Parts: sequence; structure tokens; C-alpha cells
Amino acid sequence: MKITEITPGAPCWVELVTSDVAAAAVYYREVFGWHAEADPRAAAGGYTLFSVGDARVAAATPLYAPGQPTAWTVTFATGDAEALAAAVTEAGGSVLVGPRDVFDLGRFAVLADPAGAAFAVWQARGFAGAELLNAPGALGWVELATDDAESAVAFYSRVLGWTVRAHGTYTQWGIGGADFGGMSTVEARDREDVRPHWLPYFAVESVDGTEARAAESGGMVLMAPTDVPDGPRIAMVRDPQGAVFGIHQAGTEG
Repeated sequence: MKITEITPGAPCWVELVTSDVAAAAVYYREVFGWHAEADPRAAAGGYTLFSVGDARVAAATPLYAPGQPTAWTVTFATGDAEALAAAVTEAGGSVLVGPRDVFDLGRFAVLADPAGAAFAVWQARGFAGAELLNAPGALGWVELATDDAESAVAFYSRVLGWTVRAHGTYTQWGIGGADFGGMSTVEARDREDVRPHWLPYFAVESVDGTEARAAESGGMVLMAPTDVPDGPRIAMVRDPQGAVFGIHQAGTEG
């Protein structure tokens, strides 16, 4: 990720919606060394922040709807959640959770692109988003898996103003040419249960070491450490509650 500070249109936060926040806190402490701190306010509903040192990098929250899957949600920064939600609808996407306030911290909405890949947007007030990006233990890349690449390019270029760049055979997303993510096909995931989705990759000092800890702590390795041609070393893991995330060697992003 060439973007290392909060930028409109770029990833600004990542949130785990899970069936067991306490167990997730233990698991990700073992994998990334994250410190977990639950918001004590009853209205926060058990929302728990994850930090690397003093820098907040991610969060976890309990499932809030029947049948909701355990998953990581990628959030993009915006200056106007209402306007962006309207733009998503006009471009063929959908609004899953309409814009709403989170205390005095900001305003968010959960949206989906025309293929059904869900993502969130964040209009900051008291909280801007991740206090560390593209460093070990923090969000370092995001990737869209889709079954309609042409539609995705048209959609995200229109609603979030992304630049699109070919890196070999791989499509990368950026803001003003500063890349922060990419796009792959659903078929490339090689699993029948995969639908269009956004996947976060966390930067780590050692992909092999982190993958080993992830497995030893109860996760399932979906893709063993692999060197991407002209790219980073990566791996993909499913946590004990079922949420999938990627890891990549810090400092080797596209």
C-alpha cells in the first residue's frame, strides 16, 4: 500500500464481525501481537479495538444480524457518507446499512457493489481511522475478488474515483496513482463457497512465521506462503470463527 495516511477514497479501517469477540481477541493477539480493548459503553455493544503498540489498527464487533457471516469488512474514507451511498445506488450497487452516526466519532454506511461485494465507508469526525497503515501488524493491502472485473472497474472508478493500473496480469486500485489494493477473480480462490468480497491483507515481518502462528493458534491455512511473481510473499488464513484474511511481507507491496 503506497498510501500510509488517511486519504479520501482509500482504505481507512478494517473491522471483524465475529461470533466470538473474546476468542478473536485471543487469536489475533497470538497471530499479530494485537492488544484488545473493549469499549465500556453499553451502547457500543462490545465493540473492541485492536492496537499495535499505541496505534489503533482494527476492531471487532459481535454479529448484529441473523445469518450474518463472520468476516472482515474493509472500510474506505469519505467526506460525505450520504452522497456516497446515493452514488453507489445510482451506479448499480446497494445500501446494506444506511448512513448512521457512531457517537461523536463519525458516520458510516455499509454498501455493496453490483456483484454483491460488501464494503463500508467512514465519514470521520472524532476518529479518523487506522493510526498505522502498511507496517507490521497493520492493514497493508486490500483485494476485491469478483466475477465481473469490467463492471467493478467502472463502478469503483465512478463512485470512489480510483485509478486503475495493470501490474503484469494483475489489476491494481489507487488514488492518484498511489496503489492500495488489487482485484482477482472469484474463480482464483478455488473454493465453491466463495462469493464476491473484499479481503484485507495485513503486513507482517515474516509471512512464514505468521502463517505458522495462525495455524498453531487454531486457524486454517487456505493458501500456504507463496511468492507472487514480481510481487510480495503472501498467505491466506481462515480464523477459528471463519473470517478470512491475508498476510503479506511488509515492504514488498505493489
